[in-house]
Amino acid sequence: MYSNMGYSNGHHQQEERVTTHRDRVRRGGRRSRESLRVSEHQQQQQQTERKPTTPCTDFDVAYFHSYAHVGIHEEMIKDRVRTDTYRAAIMQHQSSIEGKVVVDVGCGTGILSIFCAQAGAKRVYAVDASDIAVQASEVVKANNLSDKVIVLHGRVEDVEIDEEVDVIISEWMGYMLLYESMLGSVITARDRWLKRGGLILPSTATLYMAPVTHPDRYGESIDFWRNVYGIDMSAMMSLAKQCAFEEPCVETIMGENVLTWPHVVKHVDCYSIQIEELESITTSFNFKSMMRAPLHGFAFWFDVEFSGPAISTINNHVPSVIASSNNHPMDGFQKKKRANPNETLVLSTAPEDPPTHWQQTLIYFYDPIEVEQDQQIEGSVILSQSKENARFMNIHLEYASGGRSFVKESVMR
Repeated sequence: MYSNMGYSNGHHQQEERVTTHRDRVRRGGRRSRESLRVSEHQQQQQQTERKPTTPCTDFDVAYFHSYAHVGIHEEMIKDRVRTDTYRAAIMQHQSSIEGKVVVDVGCGTGILSIFCAQAGAKRVYAVDASDIAVQASEVVKANNLSDKVIVLHGRVEDVEIDEEVDVIISEWMGYMLLYESMLGSVITARDRWLKRGGLILPSTATLYMAPVTHPDRYGESIDFWRNVYGIDMSAMMSLAKQCAFEEPCVETIMGENVLTWPHVVKHVDCYSIQIEELESITTSFNFKSMMRAPLHGFAFWFDVEFSGPAISTINNHVPSVIASSNNHPMDGFQKKKRANPNETLVLSTAPEDPPTHWQQTLIYFYDPIEVEQDQQIEGSVILSQSKENARFMNIHLEYASGGRSFVKESVMR
């Protein structure tokens, strides 16, 4: 799929080729439509003037259908870190929401739309392509908000709104931040409807990575087979490694599992990022281990910030100038909850912060690498949208340490 590593100075190169299979779709692009606030004539006129939209594929249909299941929405709403932070951000920016027009991209059950209405929004367009929009409409009616919250059942790319909006809110983040590609729908909504100087919540996002050690996980999945009720089952270990570690794992680790300060893989400014930037993201990393330990793989996590347009770039539709490749590792794990309520709110999925339903995404090696304190761990990672389905993520990881270099490829489905 990708070219081999460029390490040719006598290093041993081991290639781990992986095709992963996600057995469930859980995070990302949720959108909808129920009643359109433009006349049929206006719709036809606007559709002829607008650029052709991205066609809705069979993968998209299956994806939207998966979000009609109540369990996904229950999991997200019960994530108190997620839901409470969004509600706090809405109230913190109430002055920018009260009396204004809001669009909620991927509204799901409509909870964020209702939060905005409770904060005094003049009108909220709650957009979702999944059939959960039917229930969202009923929830809105049950809370006597039908005069403020308008549920639109359809894709953001397809529905019509006959006015500019002051605020875009969306809970678009997937595993590893970008899995499922819902950010593209937020960008589309921004370019179609957001007033210049309008507010986007969240405003920025940052994806991090770091090498990790996790002997307990390795022991439970692999070393277990060495002695099973006194029987040598080590012949199972090769298959066990493949089954346990061939695909990215979504699970919770602790700060103590992380061997170094994290590296910024990609910084996203929601006011300026372009859809094309999401097709492929490349970064090179160079870590220095803080301790002697077995290196079992790399962990990825993210945070998002809810800052106003005065803090972020407000010149909408201008390509992002933030580099995605050579950002320096952070000086340390940031504390995400500020003591001052006037400071920017941050929703973090970092290992040392309270757990969320996103957890962390881990790319495990089939065999650990022993690293010494201060030993270098270097390489690169490419995250790209799958040509098979843009909602899938190809992961191409190259890494080297202690005189050996490796390649691992996987697909997050």
